[in-house]
Amino acid sequence: MSEQMETDKKLELLYTLFCDDVRLEAGNKLSFMGVFQNIMVQQVPVSLIKFAVVNHWRGEGKHLSEVRILTPDRQQHIVTSQPTTVEVVPGAYADNISFFVNVTFPTSGRYFVQTLIDSNLFEEQTLFVADVNEAQLVGASDAVN
Repeated sequence: MSEQMETDKKLELLYTLFCDDVRLEAGNKLSFMGVFQNIMVQQVPVSLIKFAVVNHWRGEGKHLSEVRILTPDRQQHIVTSQPTTVEVVPGAYADNISFFVNVTFPTSGRYFVQTLIDSNLFEEQTLFVADVNEAQLVGASDAVN
């Protein structure tokens, strides 16, 4: 069995959140500020002062995790995190939070937020960036789902 298949069996990504900030509170609780799924702005390019990607894991083992964001054409990395160790003990959960500062999205479009485990692509999420005029043309919703 390949190493990637072994990793997939031992590790499960339960959710990924995009937010402005994450804080560790009393009792080892995490607070997420400014959770979002799309970025709607008056114009592009747009820069985010602080941006966090939160991955919540279940499984077991010690793994190296990275997060990177690709342009809509998948040709360039907007930003890439430093590899960090994620250790999940059997029957428990682990969170991995990647903070980025001064991230610039140069154009509108669907950006790809990739999570890599042990240097292999594990999961990919889409982050839509649009100016409000463009969003109205394509019928994007303001509703929170």
